[in-house]
Amino acid sequence: METLLRYRSLVREAAALRSGADDPVAAAARVCDRIDAIDERVRAFVPEPERRGRLLEAARRLTAAGAREPADRPPLYGIPVGVKDIVHVDGLPTRAGSELPPEVLGGAQAAVVDRLLGAGALIAGKTVTAEFAVTAPGPTRNPHNPAHTPGGSSSGSAAAVAAGMVPLAIGTQTVGSMIRPAAYCGVVGFKPSYGRIPTDGVIPNAVGFDTLGCYAADVAGVALAAPVLCDGWRPEAAGAGLPVLGIPAGPYLERADGEALRAFEKQTEWLRAAGYAVREVPVMGDFDQVVEQLFTMNRYEVARAHAEWFGRFGDRYRQETAAAIRQGHSIGDDVYEAARIRRAAFRERLAAEAEAAGIDLWISPSATGPAPGDLTVTGKSIMCLPWSNAGLPSLSLPAGRAANGLPLGLQLVGPAGADEELLRAAAGIEGAIEGAIGGAGAATGVRRPGAEEGGAHAHR
Repeated sequence: METLLRYRSLVREAAALRSGADDPVAAAARVCDRIDAIDERVRAFVPEPERRGRLLEAARRLTAAGAREPADRPPLYGIPVGVKDIVHVDGLPTRAGSELPPEVLGGAQAAVVDRLLGAGALIAGKTVTAEFAVTAPGPTRNPHNPAHTPGGSSSGSAAAVAAGMVPLAIGTQTVGSMIRPAAYCGVVGFKPSYGRIPTDGVIPNAVGFDTLGCYAADVAGVALAAPVLCDGWRPEAAGAGLPVLGIPAGPYLERADGEALRAFEKQTEWLRAAGYAVREVPVMGDFDQVVEQLFTMNRYEVARAHAEWFGRFGDRYRQETAAAIRQGHSIGDDVYEAARIRRAAFRERLAAEAEAAGIDLWISPSATGPAPGDLTVTGKSIMCLPWSNAGLPSLSLPAGRAANGLPLGLQLVGPAGADEELLRAAAGIEGAIEGAIGGAGAATGVRRPGAEEGGAHAHR
């Protein structure tokens, strides 16, 4: 049986397409071949009977209109991209993982799609989402083991990259919907600072938290896409030297399971051995109250986002989504406003504690453990919660395997607005982790940096 895993370097594929060594039409055909071969088992993409014809025609138009000189071709020229199905794309219906009529959910094409197309990308299709990006899972399977969840809500986007169907995919995060699927699927997931990518044309979950992001096989791929996607990218902002890393000791970190914590301890040992200063910083002693504050705001905002649709089509919503909306109905404006004020204070306190401790990045497990073997759930978002609450940029790196062979992730979190510095630091940390794993002779099977484009992982 063909492996469901495949490493694809976005940087190498983009370079080949820009140079003319590869052709957008041929690249589009390979994408369709890969989707046809394995997506019946992974189910990362929303079914699209006319995908091949649409995508090949888009590739032909790009080739005909494209710049003749490689130096003039845009950064994502000919790159096929998966787009989460709460993001509007002209010509493709938006279903948001729901049973609501697509015409009800329609809207203008999202700004993030305009940016992708402006950079030369091709839209490979819509990727599966949990219903309305809440918690009711879609049909996607984890390419590492199809009996396990890929996480949510950006399940299809993470799985599509892990399975080598596309080298780049767009997702969203409200609490843990980018970082957790990245960890479960063994890819790099990047959630920028809140507001760094405009959410125009995206069906909201909770507007005070919703953040667009992207998946790629490695940090270099994310770094290629980020300047296209993010407002005001500042390449000169990436500084020099190794960042000081902070471990958020206390009740937050204790939410991870034993295996995740043991793996995290090993990861911190690797980073110290590579020359990084790692400091334990007691924070979030009131973590239970932080969780309550976030979900007060989240549920209130979910209910308001769905006020019209739920009133008309409430019987078509899945149980998990309907429960979240109904919970939001019970939260009054005064309670929401009090929670919003508490969040602002939390943001300020967290930033002050990082500054006082002299740390540049927080590090933690990306998820509470490996992907659960239960397709009726998407896993727990708790390890992402405080960082999403504060609107901070975060990134998940593949960082070894659990005892059952599934991937584990290391989460890196930077200061608000410091997305450029986070990606620069992540590249070095990625190298240190890979070096430690390679030096130990560990066959992680999560990623194969340096593999040929499209080369398959062994499924170990």
